[in-house]
Amino acid sequence: MSIRVVLADDQALVRAGIEMLLSAEPGIEVVAAVPDGAEAVRAVAVLRPDVAVLDVRMPVLDGVEATRRIVESRAESSALPAVLVLTTFNLDAAVYAALSAGASGFMLKDAAPTDLAQAVRALAVGKGWLDPDVTQSVIERFSSRPSGPAHRDPRLDTLTAREREVLLCLTRGLSNAEIASELFIGEGTVKTHVNHVLDKLGVRDRVQAVVFAYEAHLVG
Repeated sequence: MSIRVVLADDQALVRAGIEMLLSAEPGIEVVAAVPDGAEAVRAVAVLRPDVAVLDVRMPVLDGVEATRRIVESRAESSALPAVLVLTTFNLDAAVYAALSAGASGFMLKDAAPTDLAQAVRALAVGKGWLDPDVTQSVIERFSSRPSGPAHRDPRLDTLTAREREVLLCLTRGLSNAEIASELFIGEGTVKTHVNHVLDKLGVRDRVQAVVFAYEAHLVG
């Protein structure tokens, strides 16, 4: 079964180019390509795609607000998509706002076409995606934000000591293999712990687990 994608970008040439790239990939189908976030939200509601690929900056409704509305709608339907946001600049503040709004990843528009397809496939199976070139800048941006009033999220108390260690490793951008090496456990065990962390926190993927950790002041 094909991965169904809704694409939104206000630049017609860029939108057509991304649509062409994704449509050429086996197992990926672009079911709608629209010029703004409002139309993306409507298309998602009607077509129920697996992934929504949204430009951050668009007229009518930008990618951040479109992400927020799509994610909020998940309460009504678990079939709604993961969101991948696209940006031109890796330090665009809107990217961090989109991740906080619930996006499962982001990537730069100048990324390799194969990376875009890999990101779509990753999100379709519940994984997150951060552009490899700017992952560290994302982590640093979250960790440098003002902490604000202390707030302990009760979901932290559902984690075992080992699961909390694994979550802290995720905030450092470590892979399963790197976590296994650091904690002296097998990769299969790491995968199990990661799945438990995601389930207990009620988040879709590793990216949102990292966002949670910073929002809950577990790190930073």
